[in-house]
Amino acid sequence: MTRMERRNTRNGLLFASPYIVGFVVFILYPLGASLYYSFCQYNVIMPPAWVGLENFHELFFQDPLFWKALYNTVYFAVFSVPLSLAFSLSLALLLNQKLRGMAVYRTLFFLPSIVPIVASAVLWLWVLNPESGLINGMLRQFLGVEGPGWIADEHWAKPSLVVMSLWAVGGAMVIFLAGLADVPETLYEVADIDGAGRWAKFRHVTLPMLTPTILFNLIMGLIGAFQYFTQVYVMTGGKGGPVDSTMFYALYLYRNSFYYLRMGYASAMAWLLFVVILAATLLLLTTSKRWVHYHGE
Repeated sequence: MTRMERRNTRNGLLFASPYIVGFVVFILYPLGASLYYSFCQYNVIMPPAWVGLENFHELFFQDPLFWKALYNTVYFAVFSVPLSLAFSLSLALLLNQKLRGMAVYRTLFFLPSIVPIVASAVLWLWVLNPESGLINGMLRQFLGVEGPGWIADEHWAKPSLVVMSLWAVGGAMVIFLAGLADVPETLYEVADIDGAGRWAKFRHVTLPMLTPTILFNLIMGLIGAFQYFTQVYVMTGGKGGPVDSTMFYALYLYRNSFYYLRMGYASAMAWLLFVVILAATLLLLTTSKRWVHYHGE
Protein backbone atom coordinates (compact mmCIF):
# COMPACT_ATOMS: atom_id res chain seq x y z
CA MET A 1 0.00 0.00 0.00
CA THR A 2 1.14 3.52 -0.75
CA ARG A 3 1.36 6.20 1.90
CA MET A 4 -1.88 7.76 0.64
CA GLU A 5 -3.70 4.41 0.75
CA ARG A 6 -2.49 3.72 4.28
CA ARG A 7 -3.68 7.14 5.42
CA ASN A 8 -7.09 6.66 3.79
CA THR A 9 -7.43 3.21 5.37
CA ARG A 10 -6.50 4.62 8.78
CA ASN A 11 -8.97 7.50 8.46
CA GLY A 12 -11.71 5.15 7.29
CA LEU A 13 -11.16 2.85 10.28
CA LEU A 14 -11.17 5.82 12.63
CA PHE A 15 -14.48 7.06 11.24
CA ALA A 16 -15.96 3.54 11.44
CA SER A 17 -14.49 2.81 14.88
CA PRO A 18 -17.61 3.86 16.88
CA TYR A 19 -19.69 1.29 15.00
CA ILE A 20 -16.95 -1.36 15.11
CA VAL A 21 -16.52 -0.96 18.88
CA GLY A 22 -20.27 -0.94 19.43
CA PHE A 23 -20.72 -4.02 17.27
CA VAL A 24 -17.99 -5.97 19.08
CA VAL A 25 -19.01 -4.90 22.61
CA PHE A 26 -22.79 -4.91 22.33
CA ILE A 27 -23.48 -7.57 19.65
CA LEU A 28 -20.57 -9.89 18.90
CA TYR A 29 -19.41 -10.43 22.49
CA PRO A 30 -22.95 -10.99 23.91
CA LEU A 31 -23.62 -13.51 21.13
CA GLY A 32 -20.46 -15.45 21.89
CA ALA A 33 -21.04 -15.24 25.64
CA SER A 34 -24.62 -16.49 25.40
CA LEU A 35 -23.50 -19.39 23.21
CA TYR A 36 -20.90 -20.35 25.81
CA TYR A 37 -23.36 -19.94 28.70
CA SER A 38 -25.86 -22.21 26.96
CA PHE A 39 -23.49 -25.07 27.74
CA CYS A 40 -22.97 -23.92 31.34
CA GLN A 41 -24.77 -23.72 34.63
CA TYR A 42 -24.64 -20.00 35.39
CA ASN A 43 -26.61 -17.94 37.91
CA VAL A 44 -24.74 -14.59 37.56
CA ILE A 45 -23.47 -14.78 41.17
CA MET A 46 -21.19 -17.80 40.76
CA PRO A 47 -18.78 -18.38 37.87
CA PRO A 48 -20.23 -20.44 34.97
CA ALA A 49 -19.70 -24.20 35.27
CA TRP A 50 -19.50 -26.26 32.08
CA VAL A 51 -22.30 -28.88 31.87
CA GLY A 52 -22.22 -29.65 28.13
CA LEU A 53 -25.61 -30.50 26.65
CA GLU A 54 -27.37 -30.81 29.99
CA ASN A 55 -29.41 -27.62 29.49
CA PHE A 56 -30.69 -28.82 26.12
CA HIS A 57 -31.42 -32.28 27.51
CA GLU A 58 -33.48 -30.76 30.31
CA LEU A 59 -35.37 -28.57 27.83
CA PHE A 60 -36.39 -31.44 25.60
CA PHE A 61 -36.93 -34.24 28.10
CA GLN A 62 -37.42 -32.84 31.61
CA ASP A 63 -39.27 -29.54 31.29
CA PRO A 64 -42.97 -29.85 30.34
CA LEU A 65 -43.44 -26.08 30.65
CA PHE A 66 -40.95 -25.60 27.80
CA TRP A 67 -43.23 -27.57 25.46
CA LYS A 68 -46.26 -25.68 26.78
CA ALA A 69 -44.56 -22.35 26.05
CA LEU A 70 -43.52 -23.56 22.59
CA TYR A 71 -47.08 -24.71 21.85
CA ASN A 72 -48.55 -21.38 22.97
CA THR A 73 -46.09 -19.49 20.77
CA VAL A 74 -46.72 -21.66 17.70
CA TYR A 75 -50.49 -21.39 18.27
CA PHE A 76 -50.22 -17.60 18.35
CA ALA A 77 -48.00 -17.49 15.25
CA VAL A 78 -50.23 -19.84 13.22
CA PHE A 79 -53.35 -17.76 13.82
CA SER A 80 -52.12 -14.19 14.27
CA VAL A 81 -49.73 -13.97 11.31
CA PRO A 82 -52.18 -15.05 8.55
CA LEU A 83 -55.02 -13.01 10.08
CA SER A 84 -52.79 -9.94 10.36
CA LEU A 85 -51.71 -10.34 6.73
CA ALA A 86 -55.29 -10.70 5.53
CA PHE A 87 -56.51 -7.79 7.65
CA SER A 88 -53.69 -5.43 6.69
CA LEU A 89 -54.04 -6.30 2.99
CA SER A 90 -57.80 -5.72 3.13
CA LEU A 91 -57.28 -2.34 4.77
CA ALA A 92 -54.64 -1.41 2.18
CA LEU A 93 -57.01 -2.28 -0.66
CA LEU A 94 -59.76 -0.16 0.89
CA LEU A 95 -57.44 2.76 1.59
CA ASN A 96 -55.91 2.63 -1.90
CA GLN A 97 -59.03 4.08 -3.44
CA LYS A 98 -58.67 7.46 -5.09
CA LEU A 99 -61.17 9.29 -2.92
CA ARG A 100 -61.12 12.65 -1.23
CA GLY A 101 -59.74 12.68 2.32
CA MET A 102 -58.18 9.24 2.04
CA ALA A 103 -54.98 10.48 3.72
CA VAL A 104 -56.98 11.13 6.90
CA TYR A 105 -58.31 7.58 6.97
CA ARG A 106 -54.85 6.16 6.36
CA THR A 107 -53.54 8.15 9.31
CA LEU A 108 -56.36 6.96 11.57
CA PHE A 109 -55.73 3.30 10.77
CA PHE A 110 -51.97 3.73 11.16
CA LEU A 111 -52.12 5.45 14.56
CA PRO A 112 -52.65 2.28 16.67
CA SER A 113 -49.35 0.85 15.41
CA ILE A 114 -47.38 3.76 16.91
CA VAL A 115 -49.15 3.70 20.29
CA PRO A 116 -46.69 2.48 22.97
CA ILE A 117 -47.07 -1.25 23.50
CA VAL A 118 -47.53 -0.93 27.26
CA ALA A 119 -50.28 1.66 26.83
CA SER A 120 -52.13 -0.47 24.27
CA ALA A 121 -51.79 -3.55 26.50
CA VAL A 122 -53.33 -1.69 29.44
CA LEU A 123 -56.12 -0.43 27.17
CA TRP A 124 -56.91 -3.92 25.92
CA LEU A 125 -56.78 -5.25 29.47
CA TRP A 126 -59.74 -2.99 30.20
CA VAL A 127 -61.51 -3.76 26.91
CA LEU A 128 -61.26 -7.52 27.56
CA ASN A 129 -62.23 -7.33 31.24
CA PRO A 130 -64.95 -9.98 31.73
CA GLU A 131 -66.86 -7.90 34.30
CA SER A 132 -66.56 -4.26 33.25
CA GLY A 133 -64.92 -4.52 29.83
CA LEU A 134 -66.19 -2.76 26.73
CA ILE A 135 -66.77 -5.90 24.65
CA ASN A 136 -68.70 -7.84 27.29
CA GLY A 137 -70.61 -4.68 28.20
CA MET A 138 -71.77 -4.29 24.59
CA LEU A 139 -72.69 -7.97 24.35
CA ARG A 140 -74.68 -7.66 27.58
CA GLN A 141 -76.34 -4.40 26.55
CA PHE A 142 -77.29 -5.09 22.92
CA LEU A 143 -77.51 -8.88 22.64
CA GLY A 144 -78.41 -9.85 26.16
CA VAL A 145 -75.68 -12.48 26.37
CA GLU A 146 -72.82 -12.91 28.81
CA GLY A 147 -69.44 -12.73 27.11
CA PRO A 148 -66.52 -15.07 27.79
CA GLY A 149 -63.76 -14.48 30.29
CA TRP A 150 -61.33 -13.46 27.53
CA ILE A 151 -57.84 -13.00 28.98
CA ALA A 152 -58.97 -14.39 32.36
CA ASP A 153 -60.15 -17.69 30.82
CA GLU A 154 -57.56 -20.29 29.86
CA HIS A 155 -59.63 -21.31 26.81
CA TRP A 156 -60.06 -17.74 25.55
CA ALA A 157 -56.71 -16.21 26.57
CA LYS A 158 -54.76 -17.03 23.39
CA PRO A 159 -57.66 -16.15 21.02
CA SER A 160 -57.94 -12.84 22.90
CA LEU A 161 -54.28 -12.09 22.19
CA VAL A 162 -54.74 -13.07 18.53
CA VAL A 163 -57.63 -10.61 18.22
CA MET A 164 -55.58 -8.00 20.03
CA SER A 165 -52.72 -8.44 17.54
CA LEU A 166 -55.00 -7.15 14.76
CA TRP A 167 -55.05 -3.78 16.53
CA ALA A 168 -51.58 -2.81 15.28
CA VAL A 169 -51.52 -3.89 11.63
CA GLY A 170 -50.96 -0.31 10.47
CA GLY A 171 -47.27 -0.89 9.75
CA ALA A 172 -47.97 -3.83 7.45
CA MET A 173 -50.83 -1.87 5.90
CA VAL A 174 -48.48 0.98 4.92
CA ILE A 175 -46.07 -1.51 3.34
CA PHE A 176 -48.94 -3.03 1.36
CA LEU A 177 -49.98 0.46 0.25
CA ALA A 178 -46.45 0.99 -1.07
CA GLY A 179 -46.65 -2.35 -2.87
CA LEU A 180 -49.99 -1.42 -4.43
CA ALA A 181 -48.54 1.86 -5.67
CA ASP A 182 -45.81 -0.12 -7.43
CA VAL A 183 -48.22 -2.28 -9.46
CA PRO A 184 -48.03 -1.13 -13.11
CA GLU A 185 -51.22 0.53 -14.34
CA THR A 186 -50.69 -1.03 -17.76
CA LEU A 187 -51.54 -4.46 -16.32
CA TYR A 188 -54.91 -3.18 -15.15
CA GLU A 189 -55.52 -1.59 -18.54
CA VAL A 190 -54.83 -4.88 -20.29
CA ALA A 191 -57.12 -6.65 -17.84
CA ASP A 192 -59.88 -4.13 -18.59
CA ILE A 193 -59.47 -4.74 -22.32
CA ASP A 194 -59.83 -8.49 -21.70
CA GLY A 195 -63.04 -7.85 -19.77
CA ALA A 196 -61.73 -8.85 -16.36
CA GLY A 197 -63.82 -7.90 -13.33
CA ARG A 198 -62.62 -6.69 -9.94
CA TRP A 199 -62.07 -10.17 -8.52
CA ALA A 200 -60.22 -11.35 -11.64
CA LYS A 201 -57.94 -8.30 -11.57
CA PHE A 202 -57.21 -8.82 -7.88
CA ARG A 203 -56.50 -12.53 -8.33
CA HIS A 204 -54.43 -12.35 -11.51
CA VAL A 205 -52.83 -8.89 -11.30
CA THR A 206 -52.81 -7.38 -7.81
CA LEU A 207 -52.08 -10.49 -5.77
CA PRO A 208 -49.18 -11.79 -7.92
CA MET A 209 -47.59 -8.34 -7.97
CA LEU A 210 -47.91 -8.11 -4.18
CA THR A 211 -46.22 -11.45 -3.47
CA PRO A 212 -42.81 -9.84 -2.65
CA THR A 213 -44.55 -7.56 -0.16
CA ILE A 214 -46.49 -10.50 1.26
CA LEU A 215 -43.26 -12.43 1.71
CA PHE A 216 -41.64 -9.53 3.58
CA ASN A 217 -44.62 -9.00 5.88
CA LEU A 218 -44.91 -12.74 6.43
CA ILE A 219 -41.29 -13.07 7.54
CA MET A 220 -41.43 -10.00 9.77
CA GLY A 221 -44.74 -11.10 11.28
CA LEU A 222 -43.40 -14.58 11.97
CA ILE A 223 -40.29 -13.21 13.70
CA GLY A 224 -42.44 -10.87 15.78
CA ALA A 225 -44.85 -13.65 16.75
CA PHE A 226 -42.06 -15.92 18.00
CA GLN A 227 -40.72 -13.00 20.08
CA TYR A 228 -44.13 -11.99 21.49
CA PHE A 229 -43.47 -10.75 25.02
CA THR A 230 -44.39 -7.23 26.13
CA GLN A 231 -48.17 -7.45 25.79
CA VAL A 232 -48.52 -10.75 27.61
CA TYR A 233 -46.06 -9.63 30.29
CA VAL A 234 -48.08 -6.49 31.02
CA MET A 235 -51.49 -8.18 30.85
CA THR A 236 -50.60 -11.16 33.06
CA GLY A 237 -48.07 -9.52 35.35
CA GLY A 238 -45.33 -11.73 33.94
CA LYS A 239 -47.02 -14.91 35.20
CA GLY A 240 -48.33 -16.25 31.89
CA GLY A 241 -51.69 -17.18 33.37
CA PRO A 242 -54.28 -18.42 33.67
CA VAL A 243 -52.94 -21.99 34.00
CA ASP A 244 -49.91 -21.12 31.81
CA SER A 245 -52.22 -20.56 28.84
CA THR A 246 -50.29 -17.40 27.92
CA MET A 247 -46.83 -18.61 28.91
CA PHE A 248 -45.15 -17.72 25.63
CA TYR A 249 -41.61 -18.77 24.77
CA ALA A 250 -40.07 -15.32 25.25
CA LEU A 251 -41.85 -14.87 28.58
CA TYR A 252 -40.64 -18.25 29.83
CA LEU A 253 -37.12 -17.37 28.71
CA TYR A 254 -37.36 -14.09 30.62
CA ARG A 255 -38.60 -15.83 33.77
CA ASN A 256 -35.76 -18.35 33.68
CA SER A 257 -33.14 -15.64 33.27
CA PHE A 258 -34.35 -12.86 35.58
CA TYR A 259 -36.74 -14.61 37.99
CA TYR A 260 -34.83 -17.84 38.60
CA LEU A 261 -31.35 -16.56 37.55
CA ARG A 262 -30.83 -19.60 35.33
CA MET A 263 -28.81 -17.71 32.74
CA GLY A 264 -27.29 -20.81 31.17
CA TYR A 265 -30.70 -22.42 30.77
CA ALA A 266 -32.14 -19.19 29.34
CA SER A 267 -29.22 -18.90 26.91
CA ALA A 268 -29.95 -22.41 25.65
CA MET A 269 -33.58 -21.38 25.13
CA ALA A 270 -32.47 -18.25 23.28
CA TRP A 271 -30.30 -20.20 20.86
CA LEU A 272 -33.08 -22.71 20.24
CA LEU A 273 -35.38 -19.80 19.44
CA PHE A 274 -32.76 -18.42 17.05
CA VAL A 275 -32.51 -21.78 15.28
CA VAL A 276 -36.31 -22.08 14.98
CA ILE A 277 -36.70 -18.56 13.56
CA LEU A 278 -33.77 -19.06 11.20
CA ALA A 279 -35.15 -22.37 9.95
CA ALA A 280 -38.64 -20.90 9.42
CA THR A 281 -37.19 -17.90 7.55
CA LEU A 282 -35.00 -20.07 5.33
CA LEU A 283 -37.98 -22.33 4.61
CA LEU A 284 -40.07 -19.35 3.53
CA LEU A 285 -37.27 -17.96 1.37
CA THR A 286 -36.71 -21.36 -0.26
CA THR A 287 -40.38 -21.97 -1.03
CA SER A 288 -40.86 -18.35 -2.17
CA LYS A 289 -39.32 -19.23 -5.52
CA ARG A 290 -42.55 -21.07 -6.34
CA TRP A 291 -45.08 -18.35 -5.49
CA VAL A 292 -43.28 -14.98 -5.36
CA HIS A 293 -43.29 -13.06 -8.65
CA TYR A 294 -41.09 -10.01 -9.24
CA HIS A 295 -42.02 -7.37 -11.78
CA GLY A 296 -39.85 -7.58 -14.86
CA GLU A 297 -38.85 -11.23 -14.50
